[in-house]
Amino acid sequence: MATNMHVVMVPWLAFGHLIPFFQLCLKLAKAGIRVSFISTAGNIKRLPKVPVNIATLVDLVAFQLPSLDNEQLPPGCEATVDIPFEKIQYLKVAYDLLRHPVKRFVVEQKPDWILADLIPYWVAEIAQEHHVPLINFSVFSAASYSFILNPRHVSGGGLKKIRPSPESLTSPPDWFDFPSPLAYPKFLAAGMNEGVYGENASGIPDIERVAKIVRTSKAFAFRTCPEYEAEYLNLFQRTFCNGKPVFPVGLLLPEKPEGEVRGATESGSGIFEWLDLQKANSVVFVGFGSECKLSKEQVHELAYGLELSRLPFLWALRKPDWAVSELDALPSGFRERTQGRGVVFFGWAPQLEILGHPSIGGSLFHSGWGSVIETLQFGHTLVVLPFVIDQPLNARLLVDKGLAVEIQRNEDGSFSRHDMAKALMLAMVSEKNGAANQ
Repeated sequence: MATNMHVVMVPWLAFGHLIPFFQLCLKLAKAGIRVSFISTAGNIKRLPKVPVNIATLVDLVAFQLPSLDNEQLPPGCEATVDIPFEKIQYLKVAYDLLRHPVKRFVVEQKPDWILADLIPYWVAEIAQEHHVPLINFSVFSAASYSFILNPRHVSGGGLKKIRPSPESLTSPPDWFDFPSPLAYPKFLAAGMNEGVYGENASGIPDIERVAKIVRTSKAFAFRTCPEYEAEYLNLFQRTFCNGKPVFPVGLLLPEKPEGEVRGATESGSGIFEWLDLQKANSVVFVGFGSECKLSKEQVHELAYGLELSRLPFLWALRKPDWAVSELDALPSGFRERTQGRGVVFFGWAPQLEILGHPSIGGSLFHSGWGSVIETLQFGHTLVVLPFVIDQPLNARLLVDKGLAVEIQRNEDGSFSRHDMAKALMLAMVSEKNGAANQ
């Protein structure tokens, strides 16, 4: 039933943020709430279709992303997936230039609420100036958010005074008042410290962006559920919120794909024909997404690890920038040696339908929160290999809860094919692990 309420949503320009915001947008529209979803023209075109029955309640507001020097941000690059990691800082520069058109939109529309991501700190200023209550919607888990955000950031303490050392990220923070496994491995701590607290081309460290949003927000929403992390939801509320409400809005699972997706392309239908021939719960799905840019050494170790494990596998692999061709991305002879036992699929793959196939029994992935949510719904055995941002924290908590096996790493962050094969075998075969699928 329609209401008069109007909500404006402002997600960051990464599909790991855009899609959860979009799913929440659809949920709100189904409850009769009018939603204006703001992004760039290029990203709006890449979103799923809005269901016809709620189309009148969803306004996809497409702004043109301001252009920068081509050396900084090439034309057409409007999301993190379009650029290498080191250019994300320039995407933030362009994104920050949207504050004026977004402000005009808010002034004209006079929404009842604004739901903002953690990067657009200027939305907090717009909300305050025009007396529109702000909700911070986190696409990260409450555990990760609580770890990264220091209570003194919220209280307005000076950044230089409270910037932690990389070493401090290798153990649970002192505001965690219960035992926790959360910590960054040493080989990732320095990069995480610099990425969150260091200067970037936008002139605003990420932690300052988050702090401004958190201080201004009247309430907080998390893409999570208390069944998974009630203790961290409670920790966030008593440590950061000063009495403000915290809402776990559920996992916001993507809509189940329609039946015709299975045969959408000739190559795509071949995946399912092969899966149909495999034993139930026997196949490992390997997927690191489009934003995890693996080196040649990493891709080859993954390949050799799959080969050594002797397990059936389906690997969704995007052709790396360093590879001349798809064939060049894999070790010489790999496809011949694993023929019949494994499939490497290049390009877009219907991941949700693949994960839901009865022959899939395990998943090897980076443990980003969105991927954790997508994978857990199918009850798979999880093998995790984290690289950036919240992935190491998610991995630690999954392992602590007995839901995953993490691939052992060397001091420099590298991993070996032997440790990878060992982790896969432990997860997929070992009855001792409680995750036997064969």
